[in-house]
Amino acid sequence: NEDGAGEETGAAEPEKFDVDWQDYFADGRDLGYTGMAETRTEESSFEQFVSRENTLHEHLLLQLILSLSQPEMIKIGEFLIGNIDDNGYLRISVEEAVAALGCAENEVESVLKVIQEFDPPGVGARNLAECLLLQLTYLYGDQPLARAIITEHLEDLGEGRITKLARQLAITPGEVQAVADLIKTLDPKPGRRFGGGDETRYIVPDVVVEKVAGEYVVLVNDHMCSRLRINSQYRALLNQGFNEEEETKKFIESKLSSALWILKSIEQRRLTLYRVVKTIVSFQKDFLDYGIRHLKPLTLKQVADVVDLHESTVSRAIANKYVQTPQGVYELKFFFASGVAKNCGQGVASESIKRAIKELIDKEDPANPLTDQALTDCLKRQGLRISRRTVAKYRDEMGIPAAGRRKRF
Repeated sequence: NEDGAGEETGAAEPEKFDVDWQDYFADGRDLGYTGMAETRTEESSFEQFVSRENTLHEHLLLQLILSLSQPEMIKIGEFLIGNIDDNGYLRISVEEAVAALGCAENEVESVLKVIQEFDPPGVGARNLAECLLLQLTYLYGDQPLARAIITEHLEDLGEGRITKLARQLAITPGEVQAVADLIKTLDPKPGRRFGGGDETRYIVPDVVVEKVAGEYVVLVNDHMCSRLRINSQYRALLNQGFNEEEETKKFIESKLSSALWILKSIEQRRLTLYRVVKTIVSFQKDFLDYGIRHLKPLTLKQVADVVDLHESTVSRAIANKYVQTPQGVYELKFFFASGVAKNCGQGVASESIKRAIKELIDKEDPANPLTDQALTDCLKRQGLRISRRTVAKYRDEMGIPAAGRRKRF
């Protein structure tokens, strides 16, 4: 049956098809699988090509050439820039540069100072404090209090110890908070806004889910698939009625059988993907209608049971596949999420709970942020039974600090 064929697609030997090849082509049929190659000529345009942005190193080298004229100084600059990582930090000491280049220490220091004035602000720093200080001076000029906090109290600032800093600096928590807000505008990784040479990845959904006349319709996107065709020479031989020697006839029939097997395998995988997505849609209609807060927990086994396939087959079918929905484009594995139970007994996906936690935190009083226990109590009132430990786990996964570090003065 077709499900069984889907299980064995990866390993089965090509089947022998009992086909009258002359009748096959006389009926106008063709060994073809329509896809992007069929329409590539009409659709190609310069608008489809994406220009590559300069890397951080390219950006710095251009500024170096415009800033220095002496060849020996440019050589030092090129060496230093070559040792700046993608975040913008210099990963070699001045002493190591001197040893590698055989030049004077003051020459390296001089060139490094020039580089540290390049765009982006903070580039060429050797540690976080130096990076922030370079940006502070470039963007805000003389800020003695901010400079003192960065130089001597950076760890306390990172941990949100506003009250402790206020005591140590003999100022009010509000004054510390104002300086902390200023420092937060600085970028700890100034090189990140450059692509590092990586091209932007554009996702073309493998499946499209659309609502038509009140019902969701699943469309498998074949646009990016190549078209497979039979060789024209073989077609000519077939049209001659196999007036060739028996060995040639067997060879052609063998190759055509292999071609049909490949096409059947492609169509079977396409059908499996269609059935899997259709099943996901049946489970996740509330998500499609109302958004992520209504995403339900779903397992591979649940879908596998519905489509009557093994879990591993479902897993392979969704691997690296994307679906376009009314709520946006998602990787298919996004829909297979763990969850917790509501008071009514229905399940809620972890992504929905994370969204609920984030919404509560976004609305909290900054001067009195919600603790993990308070968040747990709020979720319980919404009908979500979840432990404080799980709330803390989800909060950490979203990169949201604990209440003490969110408090503002």
